[in-house]
Amino acid sequence: MMTRKLLCLLIMLSLALPLVGCQPKGEELYRDDFSNPDSGWDRVNEADYSTDYADGVYRINVLGTDSDYWANPGKTFTDVRVEVDASKAQGPDDNDLGVLCRYTSVDSYYFFLISSDGYYGIGKATTDGRELIGGTDLLFSEEIKTGLETNHIRADCVGSQLSLYVNDKLLTTVSD
Repeated sequence: MMTRKLLCLLIMLSLALPLVGCQPKGEELYRDDFSNPDSGWDRVNEADYSTDYADGVYRINVLGTDSDYWANPGKTFTDVRVEVDASKAQGPDDNDLGVLCRYTSVDSYYFFLISSDGYYGIGKATTDGRELIGGTDLLFSEEIKTGLETNHIRADCVGSQLSLYVNDKLLTTVSD
């Protein structure tokens, strides 16, 4: 099995993210198609990154390297399923894009990521830093569409069980 070291987390390059958050039992908690730029997501314009609505999608544009950027609609959930359609608009395939769950601060959340060159992983952030759960390397999967193609990413956060799906295929489940 091919592996790659986790060099940088959540470097998202111009993502288009239709988001659906629901409880695993099916009750929808939140949905956003990004058609309304006032729906609550971060709108930031800094020298090294920007986040904003554009043409019915939400974009996170990263201008630097080895950087972590994400957006937050200001909602709090515990056990959830988060689903997005994500793609990069430009930039290197050696990147990371994905979703978070159980975000309470910049130092406390779980992350589920894939890259545009076919790698994936689940990890967590704490005040001690960020680390993958269940290994030290991102793993390769042929289920992940590469390059500029769109991937459907699903993360289930249920109790201590965390599962990552890509394009309706389960890639991994870990416990924490």
